[in-house]
Amino acid sequence: MQYVYSPVREFLIQALNEDIGHGDLTTEFIIPGNHVSEAVILAKEDFILSGLLFAKEVFNITDSRIRFKENMPDGNPVKEREVIATLKGPTAGLLTGERLALNILQRLSGIATLTNSFAELINDTGARIVDTRKTTPNMRYLEKYAVRTGSGHNHRFGLYDGILIKDNHIMAAGGIKNAVKSVRKKAHHLMKIEVEVKNIEELTEALHAGADIIMLDNMSVELMKKAVRITHGHSPAPLLEASGGVSIDNIREIALTGVDLISVGALTHSAPSVDISMKIV
Repeated sequence: MQYVYSPVREFLIQALNEDIGHGDLTTEFIIPGNHVSEAVILAKEDFILSGLLFAKEVFNITDSRIRFKENMPDGNPVKEREVIATLKGPTAGLLTGERLALNILQRLSGIATLTNSFAELINDTGARIVDTRKTTPNMRYLEKYAVRTGSGHNHRFGLYDGILIKDNHIMAAGGIKNAVKSVRKKAHHLMKIEVEVKNIEELTEALHAGADIIMLDNMSVELMKKAVRITHGHSPAPLLEASGGVSIDNIREIALTGVDLISVGALTHSAPSVDISMKIV
């Protein structure tokens, strides 16, 4: 049995409260309390499915008597007009939870679909597509879940579970060497250190400082190739992450440079929602 992470359930409750307020007036004025219906959630275009567990929890919150049956798992390719799930229970609960459940399914499936389109282009290169922290406030857990269901991978979840020394940290610390040294003094032995660099000079400094991962920030493809050659000649060689300006049009060219990771903010900040509906049958 799958369970919804407690903070996510609290988020869903808050989202329902935002929509329902002191009551679903239309449903209350029309639907008798003992009225029961069956409904289907229907795809209106092709996409990669994500978010069923959270949609199911929405209906569980609105009325625990609603029975929600998934017809396919998350991560599954869905064709237009396919029935994603069937529901049966009190009509009022179905109608009250409909919009939030669909919003979540449409949003997460959109992210999974976009992620999959990136991943498919580089699945033979050895590089991984990873997400960023450019997520919708309070929806990071859900959106990063959607990236995984779309065949992508997660970067650090937040500021607390990974060390990434960026340009502002470097400026404040007085250089890459000082920044890495400060972290090494305080981080425990299992923590890896990633450093963002924008040119070969900074790459060399990060290598000498002992960075475990180096982010190549907004580098040209030719500069990335040079960075890969330099890094592979270093022992031990850190992982290389390409970041900035990544699109569907250049993702494969970037992957073929030999980088290990390619971070794409667009997966979560620019994914279009897909079209899904719920119909009482």
